[in-house]
Amino acid sequence: MSRFAAEIDLDAISANVARLDAVSGDAAVMAVVKADGYGHGMVASARAAIAGGATWLGVAFAEEALALRAAGVDVPVLAWLLAETDDVEPLVRADVDVSVSAPWALDRAVAAAERSGRPAHVHLKVDTGLGRAGATRDDWPDLVTAAAKAAADGTVEVTGIWSHLAYADAPAHPTIAAQLAAYGDALEVADRAGVRPQVRHLANSAATLALPATHYDVVRPGIAVYGLSPGPDVGTTAELGLRPAMTLRAEVALVKRVPAGQGVSYAHRYTTERETTLALVPLGYADGVPRHATNLGPVSIAGRRYRVSGTVCMDQFVVDVGDDAVEVGDAAVLFGPGDAGEPTADDWAAAVGTINYEIVTRIGSRVPRTYVGGAS
Repeated sequence: MSRFAAEIDLDAISANVARLDAVSGDAAVMAVVKADGYGHGMVASARAAIAGGATWLGVAFAEEALALRAAGVDVPVLAWLLAETDDVEPLVRADVDVSVSAPWALDRAVAAAERSGRPAHVHLKVDTGLGRAGATRDDWPDLVTAAAKAAADGTVEVTGIWSHLAYADAPAHPTIAAQLAAYGDALEVADRAGVRPQVRHLANSAATLALPATHYDVVRPGIAVYGLSPGPDVGTTAELGLRPAMTLRAEVALVKRVPAGQGVSYAHRYTTERETTLALVPLGYADGVPRHATNLGPVSIAGRRYRVSGTVCMDQFVVDVGDDAVEVGDAAVLFGPGDAGEPTADDWAAAVGTINYEIVTRIGSRVPRTYVGGAS
């Protein structure tokens, strides 16, 4: 290890996808690898997911989809968050599927198809209640009618119809039934317009694991691919048969003995109660360690659990290790799978009042990703 690293277990990603594939029945798995594979490295995560049985990949942006193609990843890819200024033609030429929520997006897909001389593969998105992307119930008939015309003209192929759930991490929430009904209505409207997609997809990680009625033809797990639970109401990581893939660690950079009453880090938000040893860890908020983990964030050093002591700085934080024997170069583990008693991403999320998604995705580009297992 050189100073710090996020170690990614590719075998864990593959095993998690295999687990998700097993619970999804006849539905195919679209592994979501947006946001640099939730911080784990997009291309390496994509390959590990494919090795585990994923036959689709999902990303947010055009650049992500094109980066996968440039890396030689050739399975179907869906990009779903395109701006009006995005050039759709490179996506059509790269055989990337695009999401369409409005007439302007369909028009851009048609124009790209005409310029490239090949049909655009589109997934029509309907807003069933989340209130983000997707055509509203009122706008949906016009969108599918326009898509049917474009399909008849040969400029588009409607590969999918999809939506996204608002409360899948609360499996008993009444909005789930309402969204399922709205999605069923949208499929009927499309069918009457002559739009019959190859795949229908609705389920995210939580729905894949807990709501079989939402599986349809494809499921779209994201956080579960990386071994983390989508929420406590769905189950713990262990209960779900998943394994966290990221371990974030650093080498202790400095150890020093200080007296009682020593203020620690900016604004002295921590003061030593007695003579003690302070260990300096070279990771900070520039690397994705939450600044509000001050006096809260759990850390394991040389196999023992501590908490961040004082303000998290841009490049470093301090840990009061008492009289324990800690040396420069010892491993400080912020989170990992928990096998050796080290904190987990869930522990960090609980400590700072957020979700495990944010903990792993915020780890910055300054932290090198190292890979074990799989094609590492």
